[in-house]
Amino acid sequence: MKPQDLVIRVLPAFGGWLALAALALPDGSPARGAAVALFLAVGPGAALVRICGPALRAHRAEGPVERHDADFERHSDLLERLMLAVLLSVAAAVLVATVLIAARAFSGDRTLLVLTLLTTLAMLCPRLRASPAPETTPEAAPETVPGTRKGSAP
Repeated sequence: MKPQDLVIRVLPAFGGWLALAALALPDGSPARGAAVALFLAVGPGAALVRICGPALRAHRAEGPVERHDADFERHSDLLERLMLAVLLSVAAAVLVATVLIAARAFSGDRTLLVLTLLTTLAMLCPRLRASPAPETTPEAAPETVPGTRKGSAP
């Protein structure tokens, strides 16, 4: 594993632990709010998108017929991963908060702690492997299947 890959893998979990450490700052502190908001907006989703990365890269974006942007595929894939990270983070936050409310144990600190633990767990998970592209095999026409004729009843 390259050092760059390790940093990318550890960054979301580090952001969660940093947000938990920022809770020690005084209430209303801009640094506290920024650390928590940034982690809640991107952290858990980025860890999940990293796990699914190879599977997402198996299906690249197709550019328009007329190429105005030479890097369309790369930009499109980056935007897709960023939006997935944000939406998965919001979904994870809502899900964890709902479970904690149902358990009558809800607090902002607990929600942040559970999301940080889940992000750390996702950091430890291996990446999913991309499935190979399915080979296209022509389906047998009814006339070519032995024992059947067009228009006959079995």
